[in-house]
Amino acid sequence: MKEKIAAYNQQWKEASAVEILAGAAAEFPGKITFASSLGLEDQVITHMIATGALDISIFTLDTGRMFQETYSLMERTRERYGITIKVFFPDYTAVEEMVNTHGINLFYESVENRKLCCKIRKTEPVKRALVGQSAWITGMRRAQSVTREELDIVAWDEENGLIKINPLASWDLEAVKKYISNHNIPYNSLHDKGFPSIGCLPCTRAVPEGGDIREGRWWWEDPDKKECGLHS
Repeated sequence: MKEKIAAYNQQWKEASAVEILAGAAAEFPGKITFASSLGLEDQVITHMIATGALDISIFTLDTGRMFQETYSLMERTRERYGITIKVFFPDYTAVEEMVNTHGINLFYESVENRKLCCKIRKTEPVKRALVGQSAWITGMRRAQSVTREELDIVAWDEENGLIKINPLASWDLEAVKKYISNHNIPYNSLHDKGFPSIGCLPCTRAVPEGGDIREGRWWWEDPDKKECGLHS
């Protein structure tokens, strides 16, 4: 598998994001899916998949703690592109047990509690979404955080036993914003209110202009711990 991953990275080293997506769709017909968090990067990829009529399914998560603006964007995206975005929810019994044991806002108390919440609300639903797939696509970029600086276009996802593809790995934020503007792509209105990265409502806040893109996510933690477990 290591050799295959290296070959994909070499093959798509100079390819555009659209070319990477088209190549991935051809490489894994009917066995590839895109995990969208409805962020700026994910809206770019959704646009590329939908307008290119690529054979790539799209799913997203509803953790139960989302912003209303995120739900509104989900509906606007569905209407704009005429596509189905499959929604996965956490297991309600696991959520009930977690909240009854640790409290509704357990994530503020420790990194361990926050990761438990992310596991139940995000990681486990994603595992269900990836059943039967050979590869999955994300909107991760190297410039997003210190935990992603070494991001490859293609990597092996040991946790899920799948190939992971990051077609926007080399993009900077300005390139993302320019693409959205040029193609009139719908995006979350919170981005215009100081939210560069948007997750669950209680774990996301606005950041000062010029602040780090991930500064508003889990702001009470050290930067090198700011991952939810989906992209270890």
